[in-house]
Amino acid sequence: MLIAVSTFMLMTMVSTTQLKASFPISIKEASSTKTKTTKLSKQSAILARVYEIKKMDKSNFTVLERNVLRTELKSLKKSYRDSGGVYISVGGLIIIILLLILILK
Repeated sequence: MLIAVSTFMLMTMVSTTQLKASFPISIKEASSTKTKTTKLSKQSAILARVYEIKKMDKSNFTVLERNVLRTELKSLKKSYRDSGGVYISVGGLIIIILLLILILK
């Protein structure tokens, strides 16, 4: 009974990314290579702009220009952080912990 419940819980956590697995490998490889290249180029462009801003002589800037640079740096930081990662929901994390506890007992 416990195995059936845990299997059901795991099956309910299927995401749409796992449903894409039915496509041929060549399409998946091509799209993943393209997205990786795109992400890397975006990240390198963001880092280049950040280093460019850091090298600027800001002593002659007005308050308005400094605020514009600050907001630009904040938006660059946000877009750099949002460029990837694996996210686990709290419910999924709790289920995984409970399963590990049950399996390792």
